[in-house]
Amino acid sequence: MTRYLFLVLAASAAGFPVFGVSLDEAYSILKPSPEPSSRRVNPSGLKGRIMTGYQGWFRAEGDGAGMGFHHYGRGQKLGPKHLTIDLWPDMSEYDDDEKFETVFRHKNGKTAEVFSSVNPKTVNRHFRWMKDYGIDGAFVQRFGVVGAKNYRSYHHLKADNQKLLNCREAANANGRAYALMYDLSGLKSEDFERLNRDWKNLRSRMKLGTDPNDQAYLQYKGKPLVAIWGVGFNDDRGYSLEDAGKFIRLLKHNPEWGGMSVMLGVPFGFRELERDAIDNQQLHEVLKLADIVSPWSVGRYHRVDFKSGKHVANLVEDRKWCEKNGLDYLPVIYPGFSWHNMKGEKLDVIPRRGGSFYWDQFVGVRAAGIETAYLAMFDEVDEATAIFKVSNDPPVGEGFQFLDNEGLPPDHYLKLSGQGGKLLRGEVPAK
Repeated sequence: MTRYLFLVLAASAAGFPVFGVSLDEAYSILKPSPEPSSRRVNPSGLKGRIMTGYQGWFRAEGDGAGMGFHHYGRGQKLGPKHLTIDLWPDMSEYDDDEKFETVFRHKNGKTAEVFSSVNPKTVNRHFRWMKDYGIDGAFVQRFGVVGAKNYRSYHHLKADNQKLLNCREAANANGRAYALMYDLSGLKSEDFERLNRDWKNLRSRMKLGTDPNDQAYLQYKGKPLVAIWGVGFNDDRGYSLEDAGKFIRLLKHNPEWGGMSVMLGVPFGFRELERDAIDNQQLHEVLKLADIVSPWSVGRYHRVDFKSGKHVANLVEDRKWCEKNGLDYLPVIYPGFSWHNMKGEKLDVIPRRGGSFYWDQFVGVRAAGIETAYLAMFDEVDEATAIFKVSNDPPVGEGFQFLDNEGLPPDHYLKLSGQGGKLLRGEVPAK
């Protein structure tokens, strides 16, 4: 989940027309579910569950969203000079109406294709994979900057709303849980009024979390759960702990459209206010407003240190701190990391090592006495943290590089995820 503001594009740079999608049109597609769920899911709580993060932010030229190849490349373009992804999705199972051609070629000369997350069929396919491989559900990402006032058109907001509707339908159809996760990255203090408006629209128009026909929305302690990512980081964010605290209170206590349980995505060093965390004791007071704490571990370590015991000890201390303060603890597990094409850094900076790095984290979480985990991420090919099916035959050519799946089956990390869930629940032994 990218923590840098390349999501926000100036309207002129993105090539949006002066007259496009209006704010009301972007929200008008949000409606309650038209019919009862075909699967009575009613998910409650996180104990024994493994949840994943679902970006769903990929767009393709010709998908109807009017956003070009958004999140595959810069400026809606997809070519060797515009790439922002390090993994290529395995497209072998997608139907023809889910595939969009690119300028890239595989080594056999065949045109390389990608998917779009505004296609309901594709999102349903992804949630079906979650069901097939034993992933309990997804936190659906929603960046607060989408719909910002510097957009001349609300293509992004409308497409993001469509993605959310797609996820609701797919979760219900496949018996998976889902919950909204706001990412605050890129916001400034003055944007929180607009964020409040966005939340009101989701609750009033879509009945998010309270729609009786939607049996898949995740509940926690009798209330719908919403997550907020980005509280307490020391990377010079444009909003304050006070801003975050007010938003948490609004979600939990607003008599008209609050009444939620809240999970917070926080810095890895939240407990001791070090490393990536702001050195401010007020952070702990803000965390105590929530119900669940989930420290962001991606990129924070390159291997699991069992020999010294530090890795497991840190998990244990985090868990104990949360328990002492009346909070649940949700650790983050990730398969590897790379952002060569996005940032120009070394390719494969945190190697996957055939899945051993990923599996060791499951073992560590289990050793710390924790029965649940957040898998980061399902479809994040940008930073090469994706656990869904990726290609062993990515495009080839001059001026760019991709990672492959190390010759492993495309579904290798989905299988490991399902086994990891069984490990956390004590259904299989560590190996």
